[in-house]
Amino acid sequence: MGGIILKLSVIVPVYNMAADGKLEYCLDSLLHQTLTDMEVIAVDDASTDNSGEILRRYQQQYPKRFVAEFLPENHRQGGAKNRGLSISRGEFIGFVDSDDWVTPDCFEQLVRRAEETGADVAGCDFCYAYSKGMEPGERIPCNRPEQTGILDHDKKVSLFLHPGALVTKIYRRELFEMAPFAFPEHMFFEDNATGVELLRRATHFEYIEKPLYFYFQHSASTVHVVTKERCENRMEAMRIMVRYARENGYFEEFREILEYKFTNLFYQNTLFSYMQGCRHIDPFFVRRMGREMREYFPRFQENPYYAAEVHPEEKMWMRLQQRSTLLFVIYYKAKFGYRKRINQWRERKNK
Repeated sequence: MGGIILKLSVIVPVYNMAADGKLEYCLDSLLHQTLTDMEVIAVDDASTDNSGEILRRYQQQYPKRFVAEFLPENHRQGGAKNRGLSISRGEFIGFVDSDDWVTPDCFEQLVRRAEETGADVAGCDFCYAYSKGMEPGERIPCNRPEQTGILDHDKKVSLFLHPGALVTKIYRRELFEMAPFAFPEHMFFEDNATGVELLRRATHFEYIEKPLYFYFQHSASTVHVVTKERCENRMEAMRIMVRYARENGYFEEFREILEYKFTNLFYQNTLFSYMQGCRHIDPFFVRRMGREMREYFPRFQENPYYAAEVHPEEKMWMRLQQRSTLLFVIYYKAKFGYRKRINQWRERKNK
């Protein structure tokens, strides 16, 4: 990382965001912040559209506050974030997705809260946005008031369970520097792999219960596209999370919550998103997922967070998959295929 000469560095990974003015709207919201002691680092991840031309234009227009970096080949968001971190000069680090935007005072509020309290992580809420604008929509709480303050064991467990989003937080740069740190590259869901590790390093968290971040909803967003590759990436992210915990000596201290996090993202979310989002189901992939779940955590169904957090119907489906992948796939596809046809019939009837 570069030397600290600014209050904040905001890193924006960019890949093919030139259409419909999305990239410009994001960058304009960052370059017109009420906090002026900051830089925006936009990293083009080998875009194939004219995103790079837009970044060069902004660099010429805002040479003192805007930095454009260009990766020669695609590394996905983790690689873009790592490049941005390597040249950042801010006391605090923030991340914004290139199709989202923030309120004009978003980072002034977050930095002020962190400085007033001594927090090394400060976060806010986001709201869904379906069109450009600064009028808050549906507010999505990212954290909980009881998570704030000095982070003891219980508060860290709560943050691991309900971490919110990386992009709605700022982090003191020391959290990235106190030990070797890098986002996984060439994969999706890199935040899932590193979120626990970053929060584990923190000592004080503060939370502003306001939607200062706008999360744009469109079909190309990572969370809205389901492929087998992306499911594999989320599984790999959870393997990395567990590896970090073991390598850094906190696996046993936080074993129960790490077991649940792994179960939730490696198995539960991946299993059901794959079954509902992929047209062609590979039963061998489903079987491997269930088998690896048992290999990592053989008694995951006895976990207290699993008992409290998972819906009974999903528990039933996972029990069935653990007993027989073939029966699970047959019954799941039959049931949800029937539900889909009923919903389609109701929609036609109501027209």
